[in-house]
Amino acid sequence: MWAPLPNSNARRAVLLALAAAASLAACTSIGPRSGPVPTVERAEQFAQGGRHDEAARAFEALAAAESGGAAGALRLRAAREWLAAHRLDDAERNLAAATVTGDTALAYDAKLVAIEVQLARGDAQRAWAELAALPQPPAGAAAERYFDVRKRTAFATGRYAEAVRAAVAREPFLANADARRAGRSELLSELRAAVEHGAKLAPATERDPIVRGWLELGAIAATAATLPTTVAPAIRRWRSLYPAHPADEVVRSDIEMSGIAPGMAHAPHLALLLPVSGRQGAAAAQIRDGFFTAYYQSQSSSGSLDAARPRVRVYDTASLSVPDAISRATDAGATVIVGPLLREEVADAAGFADVRPPILALNFLGAGEATPDNFYQFALSPENEARSIAERLVSQGLVRGVALVPSGEWGARVLAAFTEALRSAGGDLVGTATYYPAENDYSVAITEVLRLDASKARHRRLEQLLGAKLAFQPRRRGDAQFIFAPSQAQVARQLRPQLRFHYAGDLATYSTSDAYEPHATANQDLEGLIFPDMPWVFGVGVRTTGVRSALRAAWGESGAARGKLFAFGYDAYQLSLALPSGRSVEIDGLTGRLRIEEGRRVRRDLVWAQIVGGQARLLTDGAPAPAGP
Repeated sequence: MWAPLPNSNARRAVLLALAAAASLAACTSIGPRSGPVPTVERAEQFAQGGRHDEAARAFEALAAAESGGAAGALRLRAAREWLAAHRLDDAERNLAAATVTGDTALAYDAKLVAIEVQLARGDAQRAWAELAALPQPPAGAAAERYFDVRKRTAFATGRYAEAVRAAVAREPFLANADARRAGRSELLSELRAAVEHGAKLAPATERDPIVRGWLELGAIAATAATLPTTVAPAIRRWRSLYPAHPADEVVRSDIEMSGIAPGMAHAPHLALLLPVSGRQGAAAAQIRDGFFTAYYQSQSSSGSLDAARPRVRVYDTASLSVPDAISRATDAGATVIVGPLLREEVADAAGFADVRPPILALNFLGAGEATPDNFYQFALSPENEARSIAERLVSQGLVRGVALVPSGEWGARVLAAFTEALRSAGGDLVGTATYYPAENDYSVAITEVLRLDASKARHRRLEQLLGAKLAFQPRRRGDAQFIFAPSQAQVARQLRPQLRFHYAGDLATYSTSDAYEPHATANQDLEGLIFPDMPWVFGVGVRTTGVRSALRAAWGESGAARGKLFAFGYDAYQLSLALPSGRSVEIDGLTGRLRIEEGRRVRRDLVWAQIVGGQARLLTDGAPAPAGP
């Protein structure tokens, strides 16, 4: 007999979820918590608020106080929360500990969670094989979860028609019309993304008209994302072939209303310039998705889809030159142009001499390039982080230090930004060294910048003077209060242990966010490292918490796990609304607290963290940085 299971995957309408999101409370830390065992209600609050690691620990604690089937059910909840937190080893540990013998529904749920773990580990083919061996539940939350997992696994294995069939089969088990609408919007988005990544959906081979209609829409949606004014004939043909298709509503809202609607070619709009069909197409798609998420949230909050409001039109800079895209957007009535993205494209945009609306470029101009009027720059820039690190160091009284940077253009840019900001704030670099990241052994550069060779030379001279062997431990230079060591994550995992080996473990060591990977086991070797990153990465702040919750409600964990470029696109939309007002800009964004500095560059004030016990722990603003081990 099938017993109802908790339905953590029930969808709400995307727009309603996003509108309600801003009222959720913010997370204030990202580490394990201690304290009394919470109630089931508190554990559910953690789960609903997106604090999955805390929810998992709470369910584990509750399971330890139970036995039999009750303990098994709580262990399964813990496993699902660990899965949501991307802690797959912990999910499997709880699965193994769950006692589900004799309970058909719990045993089925355990098998489904195990398949989800396989899917999360990238073993999609095995997950599909095991899913195919499971019977389909007849009804209830178990059926909704089964078809949701089946759809995701089908997409992961390239079975697009099966993914559509699973999505269609899931609809009767969703809670209400809003959830069905959100599920259809999700399916259209997933089909579009598959086409954008090169998938062949092959609708002609499918006999079922509902499935075939969905597959044809994938290509139409992908075209609409780049050239929205060209798809009206394709949509008319699709409607003639598939009258009363269940996707018709999302065609209107997600395709026609997300670009230039028919008859609105010259309506005021926001122009988004991205290379969506080029080599940077995957990155551009993430930015675009974040931009549209913020756009729909804004419309949802207003309570209407008023046609007089600016629409968003995407111009593909992989097929249009930047000057041509700016000209077309200007002629079509754009009120703000957002983009372009690539550094060379930004230079082209800055050189555009004709009349145009304000531009919010999604990268910085190169050093020494003049910034034209009405031209703003917003970027996820390591130079921005380097300047913030310099200012934080001086504010804490750490005014003298050394820099250890990778050779090449990236390291030179970051070092130049850091040095300029440090000196402007009253600090100074007393030593600098570069290393080749590919070499893996950085001892020569470390020894040089810490002056360990000088210490060894003094020891040799003293032994020669005394004519005897002396016990010796090299001493680093005594005038350095910090180490600035920006690097990519793979390099940081080798560099930090080598600094400790060379007697620099107690010096406050800072890096850019590039050194950090938000994964449970990726940062064990970075102990003591201090770095800034965006609120979106740490899951802190009212806006971050709200947007994640809304994405999770609409699209499940795959939606909530969107990366930095999604957050970048979201904040780009917020900035695009603020620029025409002429007022000062101060936005609590997903990528940081945003404000426009001199030169019309957007500054991001970030969140600070330190690696402690292999995990990122937030640092209180202004607090002295703890010394490394």
